Amino acid sequence: MEKPENRPDIKSEVMRIILNISKSLAKENQGALFVIADKDKIEGNYRLHYPQLQFTGNLLSKGMDTVVEKLATLDGAMIFTPEGELIAYGSRILKTDTLIGFGTRHSAARGITLYDDSFTAVLVSEESGWIKVFQKGEIVLETDSVDIEPSTLDKVSRFLMNRDMALLAGAGITVAAGIVSAPAVLIVGGAYMMVKTAGSVISSALKKEKR
Repeated sequence: MEKPENRPDIKSEVMRIILNISKSLAKENQGALFVIADKDKIEGNYRLHYPQLQFTGNLLSKGMDTVVEKLATLDGAMIFTPEGELIAYGSRILKTDTLIGFGTRHSAARGITLYDDSFTAVLVSEESGWIKVFQKGEIVLETDSVDIEPSTLDKVSRFLMNRDMALLAGAGITVAAGIVSAPAVLIVGGAYMMVKTAGSVISSALKKEKR
């Protein structure tokens, strides 16, 4: 088996797998919360709801995505390092910040990413079936449960973890200069991709149909 540390851009691969798992959960109307955080920084900022099983592999190990999809349905968040090591599952996030009109998962996703701007949270809403990615307390991506082309998902994952606007251009999005620093949301649906800021669509592009 190829060792995870030998893979290029590990953190983007971790994000890609989490987004794929999130889409599977959304299709089943299951809610979930994933947090990607450095082990040392997240310590002391969560409490466990359940005794923890020990796993020898990590998220990049063969078959681990199936295990994670099952554990994600338990009450509480799953926490991974950027390299895919499972830190905890069924955990209560202690750093929260209310997002008006939304529930405890949104508060946890917003709060933990406000606490440390290197953290990323991926939320699956069982009510709407949409997936939201939080960074620095803000929603930076929304996507539905419809599968998208693997190459597009790869570019989106690398954009989220590296904030490289050239990756969006490669996926068919032409974005105005400076939008990274503006409050912006990348919205990816079954047949469209768009960037929204301040309630307006800045740029959009149709995606190719999945073969």
